[in-house]
Amino acid sequence: MQVSSLNEVKIYSLSCGKSLPEWLSDRKKRALQKKDVDVRRRIELIQDFEMPTVCTTIKVSKDGQYILATGTYKPRVRCYDTYQLSLKFERCLDSEVVTFEILSDDYSKIVFLHNDRYIEFHSQSGFYYKTRIPKFGRDFSYHYPSCDLYFVGASSEVYRLNLEQGRYLNPLQTDAAENNVCDINTVHGLFATGTIEGRVECWDPRVRKRVGVLDCALNSVTADSEINSLPTISALKFNGALSMAVGTSTGQVLLYDLRSDKPLLVKDHQYGLPIKSVHFQDSLDLVLSADSRIVKMWNKDSGKIFTSLEPEHDLNDVCLYPSSGMILTANESPKMGIYYIPVLGPAPRWCSFLDNLTEELEENPESTVYDDYKFVTKKDLENLGLTHLIGSPFLRAYMHGFFMDIRLYHKVKLMVNPFAYEEYRKDKIRQKIEETRAQRVQLKKLPKVNKELALKLIEEEEEKQKSTLKKKVKSLPNILTDDRFKVMFENPDFQVDEDSEEFRLLNPLVSRISEKRKKQLRLLEQQEQLKNEEEEEPEGKPSDAESSESSDDEKDWVEEVRKQRRLLQQEERVKRQEQLKEDQQTVLKPQFYEIKAGEEFRSFKESATKQKLMNKTLEDRLKLEAKHGTLSVSDTTVGSKQLTFTLKRVRAYVGNTLQLNSTPYSARLAVTSNNIH
Repeated sequence: MQVSSLNEVKIYSLSCGKSLPEWLSDRKKRALQKKDVDVRRRIELIQDFEMPTVCTTIKVSKDGQYILATGTYKPRVRCYDTYQLSLKFERCLDSEVVTFEILSDDYSKIVFLHNDRYIEFHSQSGFYYKTRIPKFGRDFSYHYPSCDLYFVGASSEVYRLNLEQGRYLNPLQTDAAENNVCDINTVHGLFATGTIEGRVECWDPRVRKRVGVLDCALNSVTADSEINSLPTISALKFNGALSMAVGTSTGQVLLYDLRSDKPLLVKDHQYGLPIKSVHFQDSLDLVLSADSRIVKMWNKDSGKIFTSLEPEHDLNDVCLYPSSGMILTANESPKMGIYYIPVLGPAPRWCSFLDNLTEELEENPESTVYDDYKFVTKKDLENLGLTHLIGSPFLRAYMHGFFMDIRLYHKVKLMVNPFAYEEYRKDKIRQKIEETRAQRVQLKKLPKVNKELALKLIEEEEEKQKSTLKKKVKSLPNILTDDRFKVMFENPDFQVDEDSEEFRLLNPLVSRISEKRKKQLRLLEQQEQLKNEEEEEPEGKPSDAESSESSDDEKDWVEEVRKQRRLLQQEERVKRQEQLKEDQQTVLKPQFYEIKAGEEFRSFKESATKQKLMNKTLEDRLKLEAKHGTLSVSDTTVGSKQLTFTLKRVRAYVGNTLQLNSTPYSARLAVTSNNIH
């Protein structure tokens, strides 16, 4: 049994435990129960409470004595007697079951809706009658006062089958293209159907007329929800005469009062998965809403989460055992889930011993792998030389490999590698030698950065270990072994500057203690260079003397702080005097600036004229450029004007050579203005 807790609510999983392979015979299973202690101690509340592959739906009869479940493969229905804690009967069906309904108090009248449009009736003795509906069905409900079955599915019509007359009646015509779910209120008989357009249509069976429409798709969209498609109705449930819960395909649950067209509360599962089922728990005013991943239990007035249940496998259906704290789930796995929550209510009468067991149970790890069998792949068989066993009873094919007896696996592995025991023995000897070495006095390996700080931390750790051995106090974690402070002893940027003003003011007593640590650092460096196995004890005073000196120094810390401040003030004065001397010795020299390439210096007057030219309009600038001959205007074939700028040539004498620059912004510059013409 596995115990989990959320919001201080304990949930006991009664279906956990060591699972056995299905191919084992009953005789081998009984033998395993005798030999294996884990198999013998596991709690099997109901014997064989599982399906061959997958369980699709699960329900409890009205008298609470029988649990019926449908599953695949092959399609079947199983009935469990809770008073006997075992399987009562099993019936195989022709096709898979979409949903079913128990019409009587016990299992004597059952109606199955199949995925091939067939409706199958079963009595206490077995199969009774089969009929067919025009369209594929998705859900149905039974109206007890009129003995009518209402079927909804891939059609806009709601088909009615009267069981008293044994014939179909006129269907109800809805405005929807398709209908997903339906439910009938047991108090006043109101029939409601959830459509694919996200609406709920309510009908009165007495007059066969629609009495109301709720637009749930529009109301389910909130500011926090992210919706990529149109929400459709995936779950519907009445509670009492006026309450109704609606689940959408986008993961929202809406609580309605039938007197209002707006929801009282909108609860989002935050998974974006369709809501599979909705149930009401009246004793604590809770709502149990489930999608394929999680079962959430929350308060129907405030929406506050009470607790949640998240199985290993995806959920197909959830059933709340009436007047108890037991929840049954149909999963995408052979095992059906049984969960007991003592806060919701007491255990059922047929398993009242659970109340005593839950007080003594402890959490046990769940084993999902078969402990008596080893899973091997084809490559493993080739390495072991057992490929000839494929197809024999020694190997059971499963997924992409095989299951084989673990005793056979170990025996063959020893034969293939006979020296495995010697390697194991050497490893054990090596481990023992390392343990003895750890007990010896080891050299202190200091990091490259902040060696003095590391040495200080090591000494403090040794003192803490001594105090914990004497006083039996819990030791705190060390900074040297903490990964968060790893960079402080590796990156040189984090080196502590002992000459800084802050360090000297905050640590006035470090000067004397640091001298002792520097001596130890020198000794440690010598030991590392020599790499001697025996550690030499550093000369100096004993630890008691050091502690007494440190305590005396701590008393005079005020004087030390004053000394440090005086020294700092003297150093600042010396720095100021040196700065003044340097300023007096420096002689100001003319500085030359280099003109950037691509610009040509002509004169200051030209820059002034250029500035005036920039202030003029475009028309004036074009006229001036036309006078100088740098602008030509011509007509194009299209009819527009074309402007062409011709650049002036500048003669420049550099030394005795003449250079012609085609652009006024040449990279070459004249040295003096006398050489420019």
